[in-house]
Formats: sequence, structure tokens, C-alpha cells
Amino acid sequence: MKLIVGLGNPGKKYEHTRHNMGFDVVDLFADLAYIDISKEAFKGLVGRGKVFDEDIYILKPQTFMNLSGESVQEIVSYFKIDLDDIIVVYDDMALPAGQIRLRENGSSGGHKGMQNIIEHLKSDKIKRLRVGIGEPTYDTIDYVLSKPSKEEQLLIDEAVKKAVEALKESLRSNFEKAMSLYN
Repeated sequence: MKLIVGLGNPGKKYEHTRHNMGFDVVDLFADLAYIDISKEAFKGLVGRGKVFDEDIYILKPQTFMNLSGESVQEIVSYFKIDLDDIIVVYDDMALPAGQIRLRENGSSGGHKGMQNIIEHLKSDKIKRLRVGIGEPTYDTIDYVLSKPSKEEQLLIDEAVKKAVEALKESLRSNFEKAMSLYN
């Protein structure tokens, strides 16, 4: 069983902001896989389905970004999901808008949502798919909680589509293959 986690902040106020790239990716992925992710459980919104004969759960923590680990830990503990079967999708300021990057493990790179997951799961050996939102040109918090410009949005829309393809490839073959194709 695989778990795909999209990070973001709940509520209309934060929809499609830079910090909600994880939500945007898993929403598109779920739509394409006909998976409903509206069930409230594990401090998040959850959906279950089958993709390429792989049983998967999709989770959108509703704890707000900095407490995402609480939600992830609950579902991981309940279903006894192996850390190797988790992929976390989130935004990254260190990547230019429109780029994606897959990693098998490592530090949070300063991303507080990912850091909270690492702390709750007591491991940094968690696969992740980062969607570039570019360097802030003004206050970091205001930047990540705002919507991209029209030009940036075009790049980000392409990155979201690439991220969905990378997720599909990681399920179709494996994460390493997805890394080789999309990094």
C-alpha cells in the first residue's frame, strides 16, 4: 500500500497559493485516477483507490502546513504504512517556478511542513516530490501565501502536470525510474 501526501493549507483563502502546490498536484492526480479525496479522517482529507494495480491512499492534511506531521503520522500508524511507501508532495522556493525535483530522502530544506513530518515519523528517509515556486521577491510568508502571477502560473501549471506524471511513473515502475525521467 502506498501513501501520497499533498501539503498545503486548508480553506478557500489558501486555494491555489504557492504554498498549496502539494494540494494542487494530488487533486489533479486524484481526478485523473477517479479517486475521491473528501473523506475526513486522520486530521485530513483522505481517498483510497487503485492505480496500476497498486493500492494507494491520498492524504491532504488539514492541520495547516506546519503541523502536517500529525496527520501523516496518524494514517501511517493506523495502516502500518512502511516509510518507503510514502511520497510527500510540496512547494519549494529553492526551485524556479515550473521545475520539479524528486528525492528519496534528506533534510526538509527549511520547509516547515516537511520538517514536521520528519519529526513525527522520526526519519528523513521519506520520498518527496518538490514543485518549484521560485525565490521570494518580498516577505517570504506573504510570498508563499499569495497566488502566482499569470506568467508564473503558466509555469506552475506545467510543473503540476509533470509532477502528476512523475507520481504515475513512480507507481507504474518505481521512484528511481521517475527520478531519472523527471529530475
